[in-house]
Amino acid sequence: MVDALKKLKNALNAAEAVLVGAGAGLSTAAGYVYGGERFRRYFADFADAYHLRDMYSAGFYPYPSEEEKWGFWSRNIYCNRYDQPPSPVHENLLRLLSGKDFFVLTTNVDHLFQNNGFPKERLFYTQGDYGLWQCATPCHHKTYDNEDAVRRMVAEQKNRRVPTELLPRCPVCGGPMAMNLRADDSFVEDEGWHEAAARYRDWLVRHQAGRVLYLELGVGMNTPGIIKYPFWRMAAENPNAIFATVNLGEAFAPKELEKRSVCIDDDIARVLAALWEGKNHDER
Repeated sequence: MVDALKKLKNALNAAEAVLVGAGAGLSTAAGYVYGGERFRRYFADFADAYHLRDMYSAGFYPYPSEEEKWGFWSRNIYCNRYDQPPSPVHENLLRLLSGKDFFVLTTNVDHLFQNNGFPKERLFYTQGDYGLWQCATPCHHKTYDNEDAVRRMVAEQKNRRVPTELLPRCPVCGGPMAMNLRADDSFVEDEGWHEAAARYRDWLVRHQAGRVLYLELGVGMNTPGIIKYPFWRMAAENPNAIFATVNLGEAFAPKELEKRSVCIDDDIARVLAALWEGKNHDER
């Protein structure tokens, strides 16, 4: 751990640019776990009624009514998108990136980066946002902020159900709304999504060479084609690049990057805190 931390610290210091790839493990390290005590805290009634064990599987459960489905989803959105205390994990990461030309590519949909001070123009949420709704069909390619509606649903629901009049309806076709989360080809890539994608492409063009650190945080093998494989490929193509991964139980790199990789199998929160503490110590 000590040697790996030193390598990562040196890679951060030497990097001219840093591309962060953030997966579910980063949110987990910040305390946003989908099961256990946290699930019971928000969803004990759903767990008892349907023998559910975590928020992820509960999102796919065939609830008997739209009112009950949105009873679950409004609470799910609320606890993962709006009921967010400051995250020291994200704050430490932002401090470590200070002064670097960085960009964040993430499959997370909880908005934790922006809510903890990361500038919007340096973020690309590829898989959607808990804070947005879209037409379920979809009849048009636009998304809608849901905060006011979600807070009202949470406040007014009874017996796991929201009032029928609060069910979200598409303002264009009148049909049901859905989460703006990538699950199939109905996912809406709206104007904001395309603008973020363009900023990401521009960043990649500017940093095809030079001392680039590809920093992977909490990325597993669920969707490796979005972050993991592209990071490996870009690092392999740039002889001055370093690939680093921090992931508890799943930190590895291909053999081709063995001499230019840092793999830390440990808790992300602990690693970022240690890096920030070390940076502060060096600067004193």
